[in-house]
Amino acid sequence: MNDVVVKGKNSANSLISRNVGIIALGSNMNFECAEPLDVVEGALAALEVRGFVIRARSRYFNTPAFPAGSGPDFVNAVAVFEAPFDAAGALVQMHEVEAGFGRARALRWGARTLDLDLIAMGDSVFPDAQMHQYWRDLPLEAQKTQTPQELVLPHPRLAERAFVLVPLLDVAPDWRHPVTGASVRQMHDALSEVSRKEVVALQ
Repeated sequence: MNDVVVKGKNSANSLISRNVGIIALGSNMNFECAEPLDVVEGALAALEVRGFVIRARSRYFNTPAFPAGSGPDFVNAVAVFEAPFDAAGALVQMHEVEAGFGRARALRWGARTLDLDLIAMGDSVFPDAQMHQYWRDLPLEAQKTQTPQELVLPHPRLAERAFVLVPLLDVAPDWRHPVTGASVRQMHDALSEVSRKEVVALQ
């Protein structure tokens, strides 16, 4: 199951509809009898049951937990999806899938059975460009205590996250950030070599 899977005739890079988006998936805890890779696969299946059409998905990758020492390594992947609902509706469905896999939000950046992050929805910018820049520029120390009370898209930490950008390079290397204009490939290449090499494809 490590090959990139692309479904449908449309390119995974052409995220031009408000109902086409990117989701990042991760797990570093077993859920019942399922290990993290199986949890991520199960989450993709659960999303499809709820109306998400998975147009493309990356390989699976092994990634150290962030911050260092905060838990076991993660299994990560990303998927390009199409859905019959808007960003807010997608987020509701994602949270319900997380809950179904035992996700508990007890500790920020703690170990978790399932983490589903809505990375982007078409070329939408939420809540607006000014607030997006505020969250994008928030220092690391402030990130530990401050969380937005409203949906912020694209994900404000996207350009910093190798565990998203390395898998995303599999399926949408030419997608461009609607605020900064940077492509996935450019954001990936701007990461440190150390952080890129920490994200290892599962064989």
